[in-house]
Amino acid sequence: MKKIYFIFLSIFVTFACVFTPSSVTPTPALTNTNTNTPQPTFTPVTPTLTFTLTPTLIGVRTQTSTPDVTQTSTLSSVTPLALIPINTATEIFNMQGFVFVNVSATEFYKNRECEPSFVKITAQAGLPDTAYVLLFTRFKSLTAERVSRWTKFDMYTIGAGTYVYDVYSDEMLEDAYFQNAWLEYQIVATNVSGKEIGRTDIFKEKVKMSTCVPTPESALPTVKP
Repeated sequence: MKKIYFIFLSIFVTFACVFTPSSVTPTPALTNTNTNTPQPTFTPVTPTLTFTLTPTLIGVRTQTSTPDVTQTSTLSSVTPLALIPINTATEIFNMQGFVFVNVSATEFYKNRECEPSFVKITAQAGLPDTAYVLLFTRFKSLTAERVSRWTKFDMYTIGAGTYVYDVYSDEMLEDAYFQNAWLEYQIVATNVSGKEIGRTDIFKEKVKMSTCVPTPESALPTVKP
């Protein structure tokens, strides 16, 4: 009896093991999935450009943070090149033995009644062995080639090789024959023995002598108390 019971128990257990579901989860089989990879395209990707139109103003200067340099215009006495005459002869003046010659005025008057009644001529000798400086003057007509004889004056030194002389018309030869004229002059330098060592050219049309016309005020006699 026990043997039969044991047999039925064994059959029941075996049947339970066959039909009882397993708790192990089976691993799913790998499934090949074909994923389409996008092919590269040859069309360039152009970004969207945004333009801001800035008008360009013709004739308007662009303002900058650096201030403009203001140049003060200076009047110049230089003649523009366009105004210089072409092939203009340049005066060449001989000043042998002298550094410079100056005059105090370009016009003076006869007879010492009008001012200035004389012209001061100044010359600076440039040779160290200069002992004497002679001034020669003459009148020349304003309208003709007529000239007077030369008058010689001994210029006196004021030092540093500088010589001066005040020329009055009534001290010159033939003053009575000229009322309005040019005063022409020439300067000569000599050494201690009187030998000429320097001579300028003749200065022409530099100084004018005019007739003095007294005014009524200047003609009145001087009243003394």
